[in-house]
Amino acid sequence: MSDLQTPAARPANPRFSSGPCAKIPGYTLDMLGDAPLGRSHRAAVGKAKLREAIDLTREILGVPADYRIAIVPGSDTGAVEMAMWSLLGARKVEMLAWESFGEGWVTDVVKQLKIDAAVKKAPYGQIVDFATVDFDADVVFTWNGTTSGCRLPDGDAIPADRAGLTICDATSAAFAMDLPWDKLDVVTFSWQKVLGGEGAHGMIVLSPRAVERLETYTPAWPLPKIFRMTTKGKISEGIFVGETINTPSMLAVEDYLVSLKWAKSVGGLQGLVNRAAVNAQVVWDFCAANPWLQNLAETTAIASTTSVCLKFADARIKDGEAFAKAVAKRLEKAGVAYDIGAYRDAPAGLRIWCGSTVETADVAALMPWIAHAFETEIAAQSLAA
Repeated sequence: MSDLQTPAARPANPRFSSGPCAKIPGYTLDMLGDAPLGRSHRAAVGKAKLREAIDLTREILGVPADYRIAIVPGSDTGAVEMAMWSLLGARKVEMLAWESFGEGWVTDVVKQLKIDAAVKKAPYGQIVDFATVDFDADVVFTWNGTTSGCRLPDGDAIPADRAGLTICDATSAAFAMDLPWDKLDVVTFSWQKVLGGEGAHGMIVLSPRAVERLETYTPAWPLPKIFRMTTKGKISEGIFVGETINTPSMLAVEDYLVSLKWAKSVGGLQGLVNRAAVNAQVVWDFCAANPWLQNLAETTAIASTTSVCLKFADARIKDGEAFAKAVAKRLEKAGVAYDIGAYRDAPAGLRIWCGSTVETADVAALMPWIAHAFETEIAAQSLAA
């Protein structure tokens, strides 16, 4: 093991967690100096900040003018559950899952809401074949599988004249991947993923068709206050101009605004998409040059550009899970990569966040360290045998 040479370069920022994700480049707490701390979110200054967050979100993501956007409680989880509890049950439902968070939404609908949904699943490394999906039903799916590194490449298979609603969890896709708004009726995400914001706040985007459903359908189950988007059968318009259902963190709101303004400075949506794509390509190229490390996604078309999930493929590895954990531990101990172990429910391996706030130079600097940790662990395994 002593013959293995330690890489000379180190990532300037070793934070490759898939959530909360790396802050924007050059981030300091001084950037939050304009946060209206100690002021009511109902005061003019608070409402203005919340409205600005909604307006900038619309501008950067290119959300159509007739779609509504709200800041909601409970991060992306709260936003997805708000959508499912409020909208499902009016017609048949299809649930699509190809990783652990999609599986969680299946559990919510089948076990909690007790809807007899059609469930379609794909194993890790694949996605559900959308050509088999019945879009006369309401369809719930994740755009990008955060724990599998597999994404829907586009919305071409979703019909424009669908009868059902499409409910899309886009938490690790929004701001880093193009979303076809005309094919999506509900889109949810959170601040702590692609833009490196803080947790606990979610975003929900509703199409006119989703709003129509809200105004014409009353679910059979009780709705908690934090899920309610209508008042006396009409959409609660205030929610969509910054009058939040409950109290948000104005510090976190300011942090989100800082990230949104940074996003504009790097070219808006296209700049963000490009940054993530270039980062992911660095990892893909490394895998191509080192066959012992492979993308979990089975095809390039569905490979995520944010949550890049990898698996080790070397006949010398005796215990895949223990080996992957040991490599991740070595990288963390060296201070070059934090939180890159595979998700607990996913196949053993590594998960490297390549979202838009990550610098390409840091991804590139990490690659030799992965090779070093791999070879070191192979050698340690041999000595222990």
